[in-house]
Amino acid sequence: MKTMMLTLVSAALAAPAGGTPRNGIIDMILGAGAVVKLVLIILIFLSIACWAIIFLKHRVLKRASKESSRFLDLFWNSKNLATVYRESKKMEDSHLAEIFRVGYMELGRLTKSSDREKAGDPNELEMALMWSDNMERALRSAVNGEVQRLEKALTLLATTGNSAPFIGLFGTVWGIMVAFQGIGLKGSATLAVVAPGISEALIATAAGLAAAIPAVIAYNHFSSKVRNLETEMVNFANDFLNIVKRDLARRSSLAEKSEG
Repeated sequence: MKTMMLTLVSAALAAPAGGTPRNGIIDMILGAGAVVKLVLIILIFLSIACWAIIFLKHRVLKRASKESSRFLDLFWNSKNLATVYRESKKMEDSHLAEIFRVGYMELGRLTKSSDREKAGDPNELEMALMWSDNMERALRSAVNGEVQRLEKALTLLATTGNSAPFIGLFGTVWGIMVAFQGIGLKGSATLAVVAPGISEALIATAAGLAAAIPAVIAYNHFSSKVRNLETEMVNFANDFLNIVKRDLARRSSLAEKSEG
């Protein structure tokens, strides 16, 4: 114990003024073993990929929210769905515009199918139920597709957040193994023998945390935002479906009056 204390005091006296280490982080990284360098390369790659996803996803969600707000104003203030459909084609990033386009095209297909079946004089109630079911399935499928589009690449953030600390821990364990190996080969436990391996271990741990922390924060943030957008899409799909149902009910009522 006394020998170790004397060693630490000697190292402190030998350190430069102000506590600045003699070797910088770059020197420690360059002096690290092949395994630790590989760990650091993997973590750096994951970190760069995560930050690229963060910036791109922030841009995509921001544009989606902005264009969807414009689309809602257009949808509720316009009385012609054909006009809304034409204008919605300019809002490619809007999730709500995509839901509307899918529903509108499905409505057009159902209308054409209904016109072809008029010769057989089908029951108006059965036709309304068929339209409603088909529209609901089409809108539900569109919502699921948009959620998948908005969630794209978020898996890498979750994977990095979960795995990066363990990858860094692997580098830490390897650095400690190298340090003990140096002690065994040189037969001494001085700081000159132990410090390089411990430095490698600390760098790997820090790199793992630096990659994981932003990834976890960004994943939670974007996941919450996508869930909110999904709720918005479901509400809009229900509103659109209700409009179609009311229109079908009005048509059915008019048909009954004309027959009467």
